[in-house]
Amino acid sequence: MKNNNIKRIVGFVLSALLVGSSIAAPVKIITVKVKHNIRVVYDADQNNIFAGVGRSLFMVRGLLESYKNLGIPRKQLHIVIVVHGSAVYWLLNNKTYEKYMQNPFNPNPNEHLIKQLIAEGVSVDACNVSLRDHHWNAKDVMPGVKVVFDAYTRMIDLQMRGYAYIKMP
Repeated sequence: MKNNNIKRIVGFVLSALLVGSSIAAPVKIITVKVKHNIRVVYDADQNNIFAGVGRSLFMVRGLLESYKNLGIPRKQLHIVIVVHGSAVYWLLNNKTYEKYMQNPFNPNPNEHLIKQLIAEGVSVDACNVSLRDHHWNAKDVMPGVKVVFDAYTRMIDLQMRGYAYIKMP
């Protein structure tokens, strides 16, 4: 009786090892098939902060890096981030940002990242309605940031032109 139990246990362990070894086999990573004219629009309306900056801005930079690592030329990427709602203050110039934060020694921590994204060809768009809700306008945002009529018509227009929509949490 004990021999049968030992045989069953050994059999179970061996079969578990065989199954486990097949799980550990290398897995093929699927990459992208489309490598030109890639169009993406990010919908950023939540004030989520990551690494001290707007999370959505950080994620756009991550997408640029992913495509770079795939060997896709920057000129093939057409990326827009539409910032509105509670996140729109990320796009304020330092003077307006410091006034909004009520701290003259607190420049906008998003400035460097926004400049980097714009330099990479990303269109950083501010919703005019969201700006207006805070009594701000185009002169209150950083240089290079585009002010659009409103976030929704901008995103609809881009989607109608074939841009993939990504909603940021």
